[in-house]
Amino acid sequence: MSNFQSNLEKYAELAVRVGVNIQQNQNLTINASTEAAEFVRLVVKKAYEAGARNVYVEWHDDVITRTRFELASSDALSDYPEWKARGLETLAENDGAFMSIISSDPDLLSGIDPKRIAQSTKAAGVALTKYRNYLQADKASWTVIAAASKEWAAKVFPDETPDKQIEKLWKAIFKTTRIDQEDPVETWKKHNDSLHEKVEYLNKKRYKKLHYKSTGTDLTIELHDTHTWVGAGSENEKGNFFMANMPTEEVFTVPLRNGVNGVVQSTKPLSYSGNLIDNFSLKFENGRIVSVTAEKGEEVLKQLVDTDEGSHYLGEIALVAHDSPISQSGILFYNTLFDENASNHLAIGNGYAFCVEGGKKMSREELEKVGVNSSITHVDFMIGSANMDIDGISEDGTSEAIFKNGTWAF
Repeated sequence: MSNFQSNLEKYAELAVRVGVNIQQNQNLTINASTEAAEFVRLVVKKAYEAGARNVYVEWHDDVITRTRFELASSDALSDYPEWKARGLETLAENDGAFMSIISSDPDLLSGIDPKRIAQSTKAAGVALTKYRNYLQADKASWTVIAAASKEWAAKVFPDETPDKQIEKLWKAIFKTTRIDQEDPVETWKKHNDSLHEKVEYLNKKRYKKLHYKSTGTDLTIELHDTHTWVGAGSENEKGNFFMANMPTEEVFTVPLRNGVNGVVQSTKPLSYSGNLIDNFSLKFENGRIVSVTAEKGEEVLKQLVDTDEGSHYLGEIALVAHDSPISQSGILFYNTLFDENASNHLAIGNGYAFCVEGGKKMSREELEKVGVNSSITHVDFMIGSANMDIDGISEDGTSEAIFKNGTWAF
């Protein structure tokens, strides 16, 4: 077996046994591109070997996706199949596990009218609200991983030949997911423990606010009285461990919905709905985004913010050291799964239920009452850099450094 094939086997095994941590007789649903068919077949095999009852694959194809946005009627873009949404809900309600394998071209929908994209995104967001709420409350196990594709590899490594592009992207995926280690499963357990040390420290501190300062950023974020920092692994409703993102280098919580004030500047491009948004700035007043500017993709960003009322607010704040392995790689992935783990980031939209005490058992209405944002969207964007400082401010006004020059101060 070649070294590449061996790594691919280990990656598929890791996704199944650590990512979703499939249980005996559990159904698994995989969402993936036709570009990743070879890898998906391997994941399916590993899932059945691990005891999965059924493995359902929801395929999508970049060419077909773009064709729809180019040629479908405007009315049709507001359609989302009800049978599909209900099916996902039923699977989630019955202890199903979910895996997304992402590999799409970052520029897939470049040149498409942003309003058409927003129409389709909103339709899917509304239809999938209940299903996504299951996942964002950790009621079901889920994970997001990646597979290299020609178009994505060409974007990341434009100066290489096509074969070399794919090879280098797979190598980067293997390294950032720790597949290059002798025992990736054990390595991930140690990584999980390391991130939990940061989580425990922050949860003991009970900061009232965080103050972010760097080039173009001066932002204060209030935290809920019962906010909870989390990181790396999670537990579903049945108490089974899973790893929602692979790779992951972050610890995160929810902001108080109306407690965000100031200006924040992006530090990496955001790949969103097949478009790149770059060099953008958001201004907040009492939690709400009141101003948006961007050098590239401004209209797409405005459509994102206007998705619904909740998309004018933040749902997540995440801390990632600038010297994280992904940041140190020097690779700009044009893919949020990777780029967010190289940088402090925030998320526009829905807040995670499990980031406030007792949140997993609350309805969305109850979560809103305690200041957790609700939206049909959740989009991370990167704000970290080597010159970012973050101070934690306690209830009594005491301030101390959490981040200094882009990395942990403790």
